[in-house]
Amino acid sequence: MKDVAEHARVSVSTVSYVLNDSGPVAPERRNRVLDAVRVLEYSPNESARSLKRRSASTIGLVVPELTNQFFATVAEGVQKAASARDVLVVLCVPDATGQPEESHAKLLRGQRLDGVVFLSGTGTLPASILELSRFGPVVLVDEQIPGFDLPAVACDSRRGAREVARHVLDQGHRRIAVISGPSALWTAQQRLAGYREAVAGAGMDPDEVPILVGDYRQASGTALADQALSRPVAQRPTALLCANDLMAIGALEYCKSAGIRVPEDVSIVGFDDLPLSSLITPRLTTVRQPAHDMGYKAVTALFDLLENKESELLGLLPTTVQLRDSVAPPPAGSP
Repeated sequence: MKDVAEHARVSVSTVSYVLNDSGPVAPERRNRVLDAVRVLEYSPNESARSLKRRSASTIGLVVPELTNQFFATVAEGVQKAASARDVLVVLCVPDATGQPEESHAKLLRGQRLDGVVFLSGTGTLPASILELSRFGPVVLVDEQIPGFDLPAVACDSRRGAREVARHVLDQGHRRIAVISGPSALWTAQQRLAGYREAVAGAGMDPDEVPILVGDYRQASGTALADQALSRPVAQRPTALLCANDLMAIGALEYCKSAGIRVPEDVSIVGFDDLPLSSLITPRLTTVRQPAHDMGYKAVTALFDLLENKESELLGLLPTTVQLRDSVAPPPAGSP
């Protein structure tokens, strides 16, 4: 800025007024400053400006993977909200590097970030993220981590799971199996609780419903569907409640390979409403959660916290059941 001021024959404060549009400057002086900026190819130091203004210029985003469309859509929401504020997003994807969340958290800690949006793939909070939370806001997305009082933007997974399970039960299904997510994750716990509530509401014993624990990936849905359905027709479930769409798609894949018709022989539901879920055959009945909105609201909440404002965006967002083609009444004669 001193070089620009010397070239334009004005004071440094005048350059600041022009660049930040923060004070009155005569048109002739403004033009001289802008000409100097072009000639010298001046680019402001955003880190320095951030310290000066006490406002954010760079935030971090930790997301488990981007091959899962849900996480990618959350990341898009984060990027859109950050771009609207001219804020840079430092992206860390543990699965892409093979390094644990803790390694990425340590990397972010050294970047002098103004805040972090964190999507846990393990249900735990790395020590370095906890350290970051002492110096700037850390907002969780799609998870709440017990024992840590961190702000979070998530969906009402319990209600969504309860409603989609109730739809399956209303079709007459009584032999049901659950393909759950990782037991350490809050989302998996909430969805399992919702399924159990629906089963209890139908007069059944939730403890008698088989629970097969997956990892939210498609391959685990395929393997667990094999485990659930590789038994005599009279004994196998007539419906699978899958805790996310990728595992439901894996279950559909298994059924096609095994000659099991969906939904004529087995009904399958998912959770997330990935874009792919309405394109596959049969189209997947699932629970929609607003992934893009969660990412966007997480950044907005982070800025509210940076400005010492009480954010109204934290909490549980609504989910909606998307009724499609993968659910039908159980086969005739099923108990």
